[in-house]
Amino acid sequence: MADDGAKTARTEAKFGQGFLTDIWYVAALSGDLKRGRMARYELLGEPVLLGRSKRGEVFALRDICPHRAAPLSAGRFHREASGAETVECPYHGWRFGADGGCAAIPSLVADQAMDVSRIRVRRYPVAESQGLVFVWVASDPRSQAEPSEPPPVFPGVVGGGPKLVDRMEFAAHIDHAVVGLMDPAHGPYVHQQWWWRSKASQHEKAKRFEPREQGFAMVRHEPSKNSRAYAILGGEPLTEITFRIPGMRWEHVTVGKRQVLSLTCLTPLNEAATRITQIVWSDHPAFLLFRPFIKAGARAFLRQDGDMVNLQNEGLKYDPALLWIDDADRQAKWYQQLKREWAASRREGRAFANPVEPVTLRWRS
Repeated sequence: MADDGAKTARTEAKFGQGFLTDIWYVAALSGDLKRGRMARYELLGEPVLLGRSKRGEVFALRDICPHRAAPLSAGRFHREASGAETVECPYHGWRFGADGGCAAIPSLVADQAMDVSRIRVRRYPVAESQGLVFVWVASDPRSQAEPSEPPPVFPGVVGGGPKLVDRMEFAAHIDHAVVGLMDPAHGPYVHQQWWWRSKASQHEKAKRFEPREQGFAMVRHEPSKNSRAYAILGGEPLTEITFRIPGMRWEHVTVGKRQVLSLTCLTPLNEAATRITQIVWSDHPAFLLFRPFIKAGARAFLRQDGDMVNLQNEGLKYDPALLWIDDADRQAKWYQQLKREWAASRREGRAFANPVEPVTLRWRS
């Protein structure tokens, strides 16, 4: 009588299809979830209830009541006689705990024997870290096992709360969104601003890359001379850009003792939509003086990428073969290799073996 939910694809899918499982996804910001409130989200094509109990505990359940499919997020919190908080379905009042187990069916009378504990909705393990809410998506919807590892921890979360948060949805599968995010050659064409760079300002780049946990990094280096935005930080900034599957990219900039962390998280809503969340932390005084300017610039960047995704979709709807080149597309190739290795390691029950090897890549941008 369990509600297993939709089966998540566990076989290796072609580029632009399917999702990684047995891994953490950024689902929301901690501030999005208020005490005593629930909200309906979509994650990997599944409806997910994210809520924070009146005691402040965050939980996640499949947002479909197994009785008549009403969204549990449209219900309310109920305090049981034991003191436990449950979610009450708005349709018939069935109640479920944060573990997904059914706690009560009010329509049952005393002499109707029914083991309600056999009824469950899917529970998603959650974790709060550095102001983010992570949801672990297991390959087996019925699994009650805890995650095999904690969520990632990002360097440079300094200066109190985020100095910038921006979000939008890309009309694209997460694969296309990730590749667009890490593509080093599109900047002069898609992101042409006087304060960033122009199409005419292109130089040959040579950057050192190394493997990192579940991903890779462009190791710490001086920013390119034709990236004018770094000038507002003054001094001699150094930056390291890291990518980690399933879709997290962060740039950690240091200027002496000051730090800037720009974190971009890609969350697959379904096969055709990906939410991009950009968050910036910093203890650098430039974020007090130039915050409106920085916010407008970051917003413009995302919307330019979104416009290009929409344009790209005009070609993708014909399902063309895609051509990957070295060195500019090496990161896109690594992403696909990382995905394949992650899926294989989970399937075979073994440790993940990062396929990325240290190398210097060269391109013009």
